[in-house]
Amino acid sequence: MSNLDYLNSGKVRNDWSLAEIEAIYNQPFNDLLFAAQLIHRQNFNPNEVQTSTLLSIKTGACPEDCAYCPQSGHYNTGLSKEKLMAVQKVVEKAQQAKKNGATRFCMGAAWRSPRDKDLDVVIEMVRQVKDMGLETCVTLGMLTDEQAGKLAEAGLDYYNHNLDTSPEYYEQIITTRSYDNRLDTLQNVRDAGINVCSGGIIGMGEKVNDRYGLLMQLANMPEHPQSVPINMLVAVPGTPLGEVEKLDEFDFIRMIATARIIMPNSYVRLSAGREDMNEQTQALCYFAGANSIFYGEKLLTTANPEAEADSVLFKRLGIQPEQRHHSKEEVEAEAADMAAQAAEQTTSDKKPLFYDATEVN
Repeated sequence: MSNLDYLNSGKVRNDWSLAEIEAIYNQPFNDLLFAAQLIHRQNFNPNEVQTSTLLSIKTGACPEDCAYCPQSGHYNTGLSKEKLMAVQKVVEKAQQAKKNGATRFCMGAAWRSPRDKDLDVVIEMVRQVKDMGLETCVTLGMLTDEQAGKLAEAGLDYYNHNLDTSPEYYEQIITTRSYDNRLDTLQNVRDAGINVCSGGIIGMGEKVNDRYGLLMQLANMPEHPQSVPINMLVAVPGTPLGEVEKLDEFDFIRMIATARIIMPNSYVRLSAGREDMNEQTQALCYFAGANSIFYGEKLLTTANPEAEADSVLFKRLGIQPEQRHHSKEEVEAEAADMAAQAAEQTTSDKKPLFYDATEVN
């Protein structure tokens, strides 16, 4: 077995080197996609894609200075600032998402970290959305271990906190929060027993070595993130990255395929930037191992293909939305609810054996 065959074997590892990731990323394009597709088939149904919907529950005025983000209070992008949404409004949005076929509902708030009183509101959102049978995910900024614990108690399924880029390029993108701050939050989430959703953005002016470095950080975590969103920069006018040159889409597909190979059991999400991709690029991303998308018209504050367009492309490719796999506890609880409802209905349907002779018509 050659060294590249070993690297392409799909073995779960947490000790990847930069040189190994470089070798995978730079192999001939067809070989890279073939290796990624083989590994994908070993771990997932290749014709199913997990579908999520993302809602901005608190928009704008964020104190962080992320160079790509229109929600940062440091830049003038014309984005309207909105307060934290009411719980009932979020529930209505979740109901629509479920009707459109989403199995996971993600809620994002533009905060450095949540205040306790705001976290209490988000926890109620999580509980009510989860009661609808949807998986839940939130992204709220940095979390303490106590806050992560509260979200876990509420039944939160996933917490999103991206690394964005490599440690070496990170300070070119954000100065108000350190790389270690991000890693600490992810550890708090893991310790609380919540699934980790963490990835990054490419096309921010970084070197290709920074892409290897981002993947190495993700794949060498104590446990691979259960969900790995790979974003293509959406250049928003008014941000420092508003005029960055557009990324070569082959580079993006290579990133998807490499992520699939080195994190074989993770869902790899084809995330921001899909609005600017043609159908052929998206199809190659699915072939390269992407098996999760955000489904709907908007990603927080940037455009995303509409659910109907995704459905049309899925049909052309023979792809089905993945159905949610319920836990044993959820199945038992649902069965108990159905039995109780049936018993109640049977009782109400019973007719009296005798009529009441005193009743006057």
